[in-house]
Amino acid sequence: MVEIRYRQSQQDAELFAQALLALPVESWWEDWMRHADRLLDDPELVNIVHQVLLKRRPHSRTRGRLSTPAEVVLRLMVFKHVRNWSYSVLAREVRANLVYRQFTRIGHHRMPHAKTLGKLGLLLGPTVVQQLHQRVVAQAQAEKVIRGNKLRVDTTVVETNIHYPTDSVLLGECAFNSCADGVRVLTRVMRQINEVVGDRGEKLRDRRRSVGHRLIEIGRASRGRGPQVQKKLEQGYRKLLGSTGQVVAQAKRFSQEIVKGVKRSADVLQQAALEGLKKELDTMLPRVQQVVSQTRARIIQGVTNSAGKIVSLFEHTSEIIRKGKPGKPTEFGKMIKIQEAENQIIVAYEVYDKRPADSALLVPAIEQHQQQLGVVPRVVAGDAGFFSAANETAAQKMGVAQVAVPSFGTKSAQRRKRQKERWFRKAQKWRIGCEGRISVLKRRHGLRRCLYKGDAGMHRWVGLGVIADNLINIGRVLNARLTPKKSASDAP
Repeated sequence: MVEIRYRQSQQDAELFAQALLALPVESWWEDWMRHADRLLDDPELVNIVHQVLLKRRPHSRTRGRLSTPAEVVLRLMVFKHVRNWSYSVLAREVRANLVYRQFTRIGHHRMPHAKTLGKLGLLLGPTVVQQLHQRVVAQAQAEKVIRGNKLRVDTTVVETNIHYPTDSVLLGECAFNSCADGVRVLTRVMRQINEVVGDRGEKLRDRRRSVGHRLIEIGRASRGRGPQVQKKLEQGYRKLLGSTGQVVAQAKRFSQEIVKGVKRSADVLQQAALEGLKKELDTMLPRVQQVVSQTRARIIQGVTNSAGKIVSLFEHTSEIIRKGKPGKPTEFGKMIKIQEAENQIIVAYEVYDKRPADSALLVPAIEQHQQQLGVVPRVVAGDAGFFSAANETAAQKMGVAQVAVPSFGTKSAQRRKRQKERWFRKAQKWRIGCEGRISVLKRRHGLRRCLYKGDAGMHRWVGLGVIADNLINIGRVLNARLTPKKSASDAP
């Protein structure tokens, strides 16, 4: 007999629900999860998140609907970065998986919506994430996963989520990757202002079509060859700069009319929205003007290194970083420092607003290690970028017995002999593992590209990725201790 669906009564549904509860879900957990579950139960960790949630609204402590509990928020945010999922994928996967429901303490309760998860994630700012990380490191030290005898340090770049920047794209819009900047953003905001105020004041002129034509001209000219190419490019850019200047001037007039009350609304809520749109205009105008300035300097004056150069209107603090990689010589984002102790545990991380020289980071890394773990490392290892004679001397004065930082440009025979000694080569072999750790952070936890917005988002992205990696490694070490080692007699 063929049926369309199972015949299921209410009693069958209840029996199925009871059977689910009776399943041995804990036996399905990954090995690291059991230890991470115990670490995340730490009252101090949960309290850090709880205190943040209490400040979400003025009366969050006593009024309103019951929100997602602090321990659930903590576990969801960590698990998101363990798997490198988006909020929507996190909501979908946890909703449908018994193991994930049990690990995140959702249980039989309703899974929060992806937008709710995003709002909760924003509450965990850079300072909160740093506190969570420090507590996890303290737990690793208490479990004797790390002792602080070793320190290795390296730097890398985490890219911001922007398209490859060109002046024409920043000024206009790129049809090839559907990214909109400059003119389109200002025009969109001015259209929204007109929707609020109607026909009052300055009339909007939409120049996006003419800007699009200029972009096509520049694209065609850039593919050409010969002495006329540069002249055509310059003509195209001059037209583009002219159109952009007109849009900027009109945006300024819109902002001034809002201040003078020419553009206004009688509705209180719409007037508040109007003030918000003005703020957005005032934020974007200087950035577009900066792009105009640096484009004019590069194309007309031949100056390629303009002061205050920006590569994205939305992630305007992104830096242009060149670390000499053959596959990717130029990266756009922020430089971060990763420093590890034993068992691949990241003791400290840092996101730099402005890229420093690697040689300026070694001594602060040792100080940070000592402050976090309470001991001076016996061995400190880094690549040649961290070397300086002053660094080596300072580290030795701080009590570091073995400073394994090579200097490949040295002419000293004594120095070359020292770098060939067994302890130095052994420390350098261990130091290479830091590059592997960075690779894992990028592949497994998404540190190749930050998907959160702004500088605060970059700090949150890096910090949560580091916490997720630490929990996996702590769980791996603790699980190895419980696993009996095979003796020679057990071998087949």
